[in-house]
Amino acid sequence: MDWSSIIGLVLALAGLLVGQSLEGGKAASLIQPAAFAIVVVGTFGAVMLQTRPATLRRGVRMLAWVIRPPEDTRGALARDIAAWNQTVRREGPLALERHMLGTKDYFTAKGLRMIVDGIQPDKMRQLLDTEITAFEMAERQAVRMWESAAGYSPTIGILGAVLGLIHVMENLTEPSKLGSGIAVAFVSTIYGVGLANLLFYPIANKLKNIVIQQVHQMEIAAAVFNDIAMGDLSRVMDERIATLLREQH
Repeated sequence: MDWSSIIGLVLALAGLLVGQSLEGGKAASLIQPAAFAIVVVGTFGAVMLQTRPATLRRGVRMLAWVIRPPEDTRGALARDIAAWNQTVRREGPLALERHMLGTKDYFTAKGLRMIVDGIQPDKMRQLLDTEITAFEMAERQAVRMWESAAGYSPTIGILGAVLGLIHVMENLTEPSKLGSGIAVAFVSTIYGVGLANLLFYPIANKLKNIVIQQVHQMEIAAAVFNDIAMGDLSRVMDERIATLLREQH
């Protein structure tokens, strides 16, 4: 559980509500179903229009990472690298097959299989780099969905404000209806700007950092597989392990 995300969200909302009360306003005045429908439904409609269904589903699933980030496996990878190193030194590269069969990680299994199959180091590194690039592209496209939502929501909030003002102008002769139109106008803008800067952008940046960490870890694993294939089991391997452990703290 990532408590910093929960605390940050609570603080952001509390800041708005406390500021509203200090100005003499009421929290209930910020609850406008019409404004919510315009901004939220409109924003996600625009996001769906530009995003492929598979990418959209991926982006929605990644939302859970904000509260429950993926398990940090850097320490486990460091231990695996040490185990691979010892296995190759004692029994040779073919002995890595049991590690390949024992791992549940697709990328790790692919790298170990290439070593066992005797694929040339330069060709293996090229294939692994292609795999990393494809993974990174897919993950970044999913994250970009939330960046797009942050870009659209303020503009759609302005559209909601214009719609509210149109409603006001249509009812100038009926003072009792002016208040609701003005409320929708201003609250739509608050929803649009607030969702963008307090929710969508932070979500996108957090997910982006998680993806960067995952890609970097895959790059280190690819470098290790290349080292093993080239027979470089010297100090270089220890430095790879030290880098992972240092990043974990």
